[in-house]
Amino acid sequence: MTLKVYNTLTGRKEKFVPQRAGEVRMYVCGVTVYDDCHLGHARCYVSFDVIRRYLDYKGYRVFYVQNITDLDDKIIAKTRELQSPQEPKDLKALVNEVAHRYTEEYFKCMDYLKVKRASIYPKATEHIEEMVKLIQGLMAKGYAYQVDGDVFFEVSKFAGYGKLSGRTLEEMKAGARVEVNDRKRDPMDFVLWKEAKPGEPSWESPWGRGRPGWHIECSAMSMKYLGQGFDIHGGGQDLIFPHHENEIAQSEAYAGRLFCKYWVHNGFVTIQGAKMAKSLGNVFALKDLFAEFPDPEVARLFLLSLHYRSPMDFSREKLRQSQRRLIRFYNILDFLLQALDGKLRKGDVDEASLNDQEKVIYDQIEKTRNQFDKAMDGDFNTAAALASLNRLVRVINALKDRPKASQNEVLLSRAYETLKEKGAILGFFEEHKWERVIDLPQKDEVEELIAERNRVRANGDWALADRIRSDLRARGIILEDRPGKTTWRKARKFDKD
Repeated sequence: MTLKVYNTLTGRKEKFVPQRAGEVRMYVCGVTVYDDCHLGHARCYVSFDVIRRYLDYKGYRVFYVQNITDLDDKIIAKTRELQSPQEPKDLKALVNEVAHRYTEEYFKCMDYLKVKRASIYPKATEHIEEMVKLIQGLMAKGYAYQVDGDVFFEVSKFAGYGKLSGRTLEEMKAGARVEVNDRKRDPMDFVLWKEAKPGEPSWESPWGRGRPGWHIECSAMSMKYLGQGFDIHGGGQDLIFPHHENEIAQSEAYAGRLFCKYWVHNGFVTIQGAKMAKSLGNVFALKDLFAEFPDPEVARLFLLSLHYRSPMDFSREKLRQSQRRLIRFYNILDFLLQALDGKLRKGDVDEASLNDQEKVIYDQIEKTRNQFDKAMDGDFNTAAALASLNRLVRVINALKDRPKASQNEVLLSRAYETLKEKGAILGFFEEHKWERVIDLPQKDEVEELIAERNRVRANGDWALADRIRSDLRARGIILEDRPGKTTWRKARKFDKD
């Protein structure tokens, strides 16, 4: 199967062919570290984590760069809020403290969501030299101009401006909220270097002390680590204009060639139809979500339940639905490992020897493997990929208590491995193993208590049977009665009391 990726630059799905055979160079705009991470951040970075995981699965060597914006107007504003008149500190030192604090908070949240670390996280403040060099090059080529201590990119000089957003310069002027600045030659021109303001962090440059504009940092860092003409540039849809449009303009004006081949953008998270944004006061912080839904895979399943380009409306009920869905996945994984007594059986399945019920499971395993890869090859369609796993779960669940369907250990092992392998691409089930299902030190004792419970149930002593179940539940052991057999497992975070 051929991987196809929706390219915002062309407005269509395209066959994915990286610039270098077997290697993918990917850049995703990172966080501006001035406040707590929210669900919008999670949507972006979980989506690109899955894209990165699937490219790994396809056999590519992926070099993934995600920047950290550790100097910005928002960070400076946040720092001023936190300044204490009683204990005055240098603003630059405080900016560094605020940036460090929220950088660590970001990593903590992403680790919790099982987002794999990028190959490198370059920081804006560590790449001022590269940005200055890029700006100098743009000025030498006639694309930028200086006004006092500021430097601006002259948008009208770049013929391709607007090709990412698909709008003409006139349309953008009519619809944009442009900062009023009488020193610009055109309202659409954007800043590359800002003259220093009193007390703010600043660096020496050919234009005097100052600091870089926001857009220039991503061009400088992506070209440093990935070169010009890399494969994937990603971020949220809100970055298409002006941030990514400006990146293309300044990067291609500087280098005279294609900046990036595929532009990939994830959809917004909304609340009751309104975009989640700090300016609207409707942001749902990840730390609050984790407190309410402590298992990280619940949030991850919710975020991947729709295609990454689709808008996603947040509600607690949808998270509860994701939790119930996750429970069904884990119940089947538990069942399969228990049926195998924790030991997977290797080997080929002999189709000719399968009975009718086993044949149904076997056929669904093969369909799931193909459907999953087809969904992911179709622009990383996680919703369809999860649906393929759901179909396998439903088939096993319908047949699991029928003896003829649960005795072929090679077949059950293949079902388990399919769910584990495909689930891991989406960031699920990676820690599921026998020791997580069964508390091995308690195994003999628990099974003796189950045997005793079965005896008292046979004698009609339901009160004692219920007390044994309750005592085991208090110890973190869940009993499940099936036809002719009682199985048990360790309780999980999302099991209800």
